[in-house]
Amino acid sequence: MAKQFSNVDDRLRDFIARQHIFFTASATSESRVNVSPRETLCLRIISANTAIYLDRTGSGNETSAHMKADGRLTIMFCAVEGPPMILRLYGRGRIIHRSTQEYRELLNDYYAGEEPLGARQIVRLDFDLVQTSCGFGVPLFSYEGERPSLDQWAKAKGPDGIEEYRREKNSFSMDGLPTGMFDG
Repeated sequence: MAKQFSNVDDRLRDFIARQHIFFTASATSESRVNVSPRETLCLRIISANTAIYLDRTGSGNETSAHMKADGRLTIMFCAVEGPPMILRLYGRGRIIHRSTQEYRELLNDYYAGEEPLGARQIVRLDFDLVQTSCGFGVPLFSYEGERPSLDQWAKAKGPDGIEEYRREKNSFSMDGLPTGMFDG
């Protein structure tokens, strides 16, 4: 039932645009596998083989540590409404830090220059394999909306509190790998 493609075509791009959630999976050969849910409002497919997402401050920064150490990244979408399908993007990822010109350019080009409070970095995935599968086992859910919790948390922390939190919680992975967030 699985089908493989070398890139995202218009049909697959349309499927991605209809989803409300995606998951990232990353690991190194010696670390735990990390799987994280993300809202698709932060995701952009910027070419047939490249996706980016604006990553916001969270309780850990495993993806960043894994990208620094290994680079393997998978993004998965699964339809929880409408026709069933699972779509995965397999490739190599890298972190684009807030302090860089590349970050500012991507923010301007793909996010209208708007950076939500708590934005931490942009994750870029250059993928060489796209795979779809049936999704028959994915249950149906109804989308109710985005949670306001992350915005409320960031607002309560403020810029200085977020910076302090990142230094405490986002400098190293749970396995002790450096995230590179404060390099240079």
